[in-house]
Amino acid sequence: MQNYVYILECKDGTLYTGWTNHLEKRIEAHNLGKGAKYTKGRGPVKLVYSECYATKEEALRREYAIKQMSRKEKAALITPPPQRSTLTPDDKHSRP
Repeated sequence: MQNYVYILECKDGTLYTGWTNHLEKRIEAHNLGKGAKYTKGRGPVKLVYSECYATKEEALRREYAIKQMSRKEKAALITPPPQRSTLTPDDKHSRP
């Protein structure tokens, strides 16, 4: 069974981190007001990040580590790095 650590963005812009072994079902529960107490009045929520682990223990350790992060650190985790250009300096000036 796979175990997931996830970050949700709540309607009020706050972030919630949790773990589950059934990601889609858990997000649905959060949106129905049956998830965590924190998300109950903050729905709808949107999944913005997740990681998959083989064991519950690994997922719980990672969940704890993420919960210790600042909002800025979580934002960096959520936001993918910008894609690098594959153009060489000569390509910028050449025309087809």
